[in-house]
Amino acid sequence: MKLSPKKQRFVEFIENFIGDYDRSPTFTEMMEGLKIKSLGTINWYVKELEKSGVIRRAKGFNGKRGLEIVGQISETSLPLLGQITAGYPLEEVENLEYIEVPPSFIHPENYVLKVNGDSMIDDNIQEGDYVVIRKKTDANSGDTVVAFVNEEATLKRYYPAPTGIELHPRNPEYDVIKVGIEDDFRIGGIVLFVFRMY
Repeated sequence: MKLSPKKQRFVEFIENFIGDYDRSPTFTEMMEGLKIKSLGTINWYVKELEKSGVIRRAKGFNGKRGLEIVGQISETSLPLLGQITAGYPLEEVENLEYIEVPPSFIHPENYVLKVNGDSMIDDNIQEGDYVVIRKKTDANSGDTVVAFVNEEATLKRYYPAPTGIELHPRNPEYDVIKVGIEDDFRIGGIVLFVFRMY
């Protein structure tokens, strides 16, 4: 894609900054480095280049947040597909973001969800945490899964039984969800890793 000279200069500044400092520049650093006086102008460039697919925003599991040049992205980011709240449909994110995760969790079938609620606190999965999910339609007994019951998403421990499926919270304040044969049930994936940002 051919960019205007100003957009090309903007991208080159980000590339060079990442090369020099091993992190992306803040908006303030972009203003200073490119001698742009308005934060709104920086924001416009970022949005335009995102729309063009030249850059993307990424959040880091270690608290970093920044911009990445598509095609030169460190392959340590996964898409944040939404927010999971017990008893509600999966809330998809409006603008696709990428979250940095440890390299061992990079896989084309993996994605990230943000946790809303405290039903899994005894497994140290807390409100606001992020979970790396492997897309799978089956799971072993005791796995923590993203389960859809009648299209409502929940994050629970999975226990199949002869009488039906049980989804166990890890907080005594919550009841076990019993899934009967009349319920529409599917597994959206299993939890591989939990992390939080400070």
